[in-house]
Amino acid sequence: MTRTLTRPLGRPSARRTAARVAVAALTAGLLAACNGPAAAQTETNHKTTQPSTTRTNATRQGAMGTSNANETSYTKPDDAELRKTLTPLQYRVTQHEGTEPPFKNEYWDNHEAGIYVDVVSGEPLFSSLDKYESGTGWPSFTKPLEPKNVRTKEDRSFFMKRVEVRSAHADSHLGHLFDDGPAPTGQRYCMNSASMRFIPVERLEAEGYGQYVAMFEKK
Repeated sequence: MTRTLTRPLGRPSARRTAARVAVAALTAGLLAACNGPAAAQTETNHKTTQPSTTRTNATRQGAMGTSNANETSYTKPDDAELRKTLTPLQYRVTQHEGTEPPFKNEYWDNHEAGIYVDVVSGEPLFSSLDKYESGTGWPSFTKPLEPKNVRTKEDRSFFMKRVEVRSAHADSHLGHLFDDGPAPTGQRYCMNSASMRFIPVERLEAEGYGQYVAMFEKK
């Protein structure tokens, strides 16, 4: 007599369950990557609201003293202050490694001349002179404006190995670094608009970044 072994209905094997969990986790990671599809995001923030200009300038000027102060002058406000001055999206991205929606953020298609500073501390990060169209839906740069204000670290979240980019003084999460950029660096700094504040050339002097005006006059 032949006995047929059957698995109870509704109870998948442990191997199949583990495989499904792994696939789901990998999918979530890919969607959350800086160069992932827009489907990863459910937040539809079309325009990033910047913190109060008065607060930002007062904090930076109070710490810097002069527009040519060195990099150690940039400071990070306490968490209570950040919660009051940053938008929910800015707070989530900078303080909790969030990712904003592609093509629905403030600077992905910004073509104005100027610099991008940390939205938390004001430390200079990138220049429009190094910005390019990456096609990803996020602002992308070939290199930092001030390398000393940008640091990188290994990111193994979502079952992937990536290079996270953070600001040196405020420790804000900025985005990720990829090696598929154009010449001459071959790098792509894929940044979140929510982590930065853009200062156009005509406002650099007034906001204490006058040392950067000359590099735009050469172009």
